[in-house]
Amino acid sequence: MDTSLKILLLDDDAFMLELLTDIVNGLGYDNVRAESDARQALTALPAFQPELLICDLSMPEMDGIEFLRAAAEIHFRGTVILLSGMDSGILRAAETLAMAQGLTILGACTKPVTRAELADLLALATRQARTGQAAHGTGK
Repeated sequence: MDTSLKILLLDDDAFMLELLTDIVNGLGYDNVRAESDARQALTALPAFQPELLICDLSMPEMDGIEFLRAAAEIHFRGTVILLSGMDSGILRAAETLAMAQGLTILGACTKPVTRAELADLLALATRQARTGQAAHGTGK
């Protein structure tokens, strides 16, 4: 399996960020950047150019929805996995808003995300990156 996927993790909770990093690394993905601040992650997007963004929705300063809107504005064309400790209705609404911005959402997971759930989504992201399916977007 090709595990060269570039992944950006964004979560303000240091424990959750470390847990996500450990799971992703443990699944064989090592081209990973972890950010705990949404503004720093936004700066990192053009430089790092991840194919996958795993993003928490509930963060101080700039929440996940604001971050995704800003990512869409700078033409991020990778795929996105949303994470939240909030109820599934919030996740579905965030997913709909992100797709309306032209982002490709692979999944929306409640925290804590399981290793199996993340493994399935990472495999899907890898397949999409390899076939170029995530590179569509709106071309604004």
